[in-house]
Amino acid sequence: MSTINSYLTFSGNCREAMTFYQQCLGGELVFQTIGESPLSEKMPKKMKDFILQATLTKGSLLLVGSDMVPETGLIRGNAVSLVLNSGNEKELKSCFKKLSTGGQVTHPLQKNFWGAVFGGLTDKFGNYWLLNCHKDQYTD
Repeated sequence: MSTINSYLTFSGNCREAMTFYQQCLGGELVFQTIGESPLSEKMPKKMKDFILQATLTKGSLLLVGSDMVPETGLIRGNAVSLVLNSGNEKELKSCFKKLSTGGQVTHPLQKNFWGAVFGGLTDKFGNYWLLNCHKDQYTD
């Protein structure tokens, strides 16, 4: 294995969330709706504009999302967080500020005893984020 990527599931607001993440993190964002896919014929008409897959890429960053909620429904929990590592403290602070807009800061961004600038938040879509910049990577 070479990488693990995050795949987020939304309940009809994938386009809004992924656009927000692009505004916060930058990168190229591509959407495929259910209506544009071979699944279109099998899905209810009201789902044609839902997102089958959205992909946000910027360098090695890959964030994927979808409105395809399983039959069991969308269950949000605190067992998984998105970790954003940056080699630039200024960039990290900017992303933290943007991602926390409309959300809740759970751990303020600060230098910690293990030698990193670190913070945590829950964004306005209910996703948990941990942001980290190790002191050996500071490039203000």
